[in-house]
Amino acid sequence: MADKGTQSKDPSVTLANKVDFAVVFRVKNANPNGDPLNGNRPRTTYDGLGEVSDVCIKRKMRNRLMEMDKGIFVQSDDNRIDGFVNLRSRWESVIGSEKDVEALRQKACRTWFDVRAFGQVFPFKAATRKKSANAAETGTSDDKSTSFGIRGPVSIHPAFSLDRVEIMPSQITKCTSLEGNGIDRQPDQMGMKHRVDQGIYVFFGSMNPQLAQRTGFSEDDAQAIKQVLPRLFENDASSARPEGSMEVLKVVWWQHNCPNGQASSAKVHRSLQVSAKDGGTVDITFDGSNGPKPEVIDGY
Repeated sequence: MADKGTQSKDPSVTLANKVDFAVVFRVKNANPNGDPLNGNRPRTTYDGLGEVSDVCIKRKMRNRLMEMDKGIFVQSDDNRIDGFVNLRSRWESVIGSEKDVEALRQKACRTWFDVRAFGQVFPFKAATRKKSANAAETGTSDDKSTSFGIRGPVSIHPAFSLDRVEIMPSQITKCTSLEGNGIDRQPDQMGMKHRVDQGIYVFFGSMNPQLAQRTGFSEDDAQAIKQVLPRLFENDASSARPEGSMEVLKVVWWQHNCPNGQASSAKVHRSLQVSAKDGGTVDITFDGSNGPKPEVIDGY
């Protein structure tokens, strides 16, 4: 029996046909993805379009998948469900003393959903560095690094807003007085928050059957992602993103009838036309490409 939250590597259950998908979501009075190098202001392009990084989107997907009891390797501190404070300790608790790289790949993919879906780089060096006499002469080590990478079949694009977004700043009091007379405001008490007043964002993704064969990503795994996309912002509230300020409006799912796809992902993604309406709703249409028939799913 496979470990909890994993799927067998039996080729009969791995993803057979290509999948493309898109998610349309609304931001209202929230910071969907702050840029730490820019005062945590909402990310924007040079053209003023709002942006949410693919890393941010995959973090939310991982959190929702964890709620479905899927094994997740890259857990955030806020949502950690085991006692491991870093990836190395989580890795060693499962991998043990295994050294064969292919065996390591297979075990990692069987154990962790996000590894077999998104891939992962494991930059782990050998724990010890004892050198033989010959190694000391050449300046090399006898110990081999366990570093290797896994390419995942699920690719996620960054999200971009349909139109330019307006970023509104507001000054806040970060904390009460730690020093001073308790009356006058100190400089370290003051801070800034930023928000996007209103914006409709779209991101795309794809699932590749050829890479799915390598990681064991299955049809059931694809359906799990299909289930979490409409609920992407569930249990995701924070001071920057108050409850209800982020909402998935539509999920579009294209199921191809062959491994290579009926049309290229670029053509399929381009076929989706999204237009914003008054009240924060959207209209979606398709340009009639020869690709697969789209399935439109309402957000949660």
